[in-house]
Amino acid sequence: MSARVVILRGRTSDRTPGGARGALALGRLLGDPADELGTPEPPREATWQQDLRDSHDAIAAAGERLEAALDAGELPVLLAADCSIALSTLPAIARRAPDARVVWLDAHGDFNTPATTASGYLGGMCLAAACGRWDSGFGAGIDPRRVVLSDARDLDAAEREELGRATVSIVPPAGVAAAVRDERAFLHLDLDILDPDVMAAGVPAANGLSADALRAVLAELAEAAELIGVELTAFEAPDDPGECERLAAQLAGIVEPILPA
Repeated sequence: MSARVVILRGRTSDRTPGGARGALALGRLLGDPADELGTPEPPREATWQQDLRDSHDAIAAAGERLEAALDAGELPVLLAADCSIALSTLPAIARRAPDARVVWLDAHGDFNTPATTASGYLGGMCLAAACGRWDSGFGAGIDPRRVVLSDARDLDAAEREELGRATVSIVPPAGVAAAVRDERAFLHLDLDILDPDVMAAGVPAANGLSADALRAVLAELAEAAELIGVELTAFEAPDDPGECERLAAQLAGIVEPILPA
């Protein structure tokens, strides 16, 4: 199976400039060539309602391109500044592959709702929307019992309660592969699962994974499950072009196990 690499360049809920820069740098390394969609826009701190309105087309494009890749028998590999693209990609997975598990590798749960969010950040609400905990307008369809969340080391108190009510499985990184063994799986990888000492993050959380540990988790996952799609978000790339290139190359090596040879 070949990969279809798609870089979503339109603004979603970007609050820093590094995420869009990182998606572009990493996507261009992974794609030969990558599809580049949308026009970059300046980051801003907006309400979730404003971002949901203004990023509608960019988010919708992510789900559309995912479905097009699946229809073509390709592995969709989507890159974006932040996790908001999951508002459309996960409902697309629910429609096209309802038996698939969702593996959500992230320092955060992204399981807030309009009723629980303290930050008003749309990117922190996308998994909950896909699981039907609030209506984003993009649909839902993901059974929260089929989600494997790891490592989720930085959860809001109300978000943790919401995850418990939805019965989402939270497992340590070492247990991810076993949780989906011999199943089909869609992988969401927020690169802030790495420790901030390895890579800066827009929303940093201490005590994350090392580069080697994340690569091992991905290698075990690729061996255990049939990956039907991948989305990579939150590579907070630095301003310096040389350092951006170095980190992008490092990340390309880390994610290599989940990509077609």
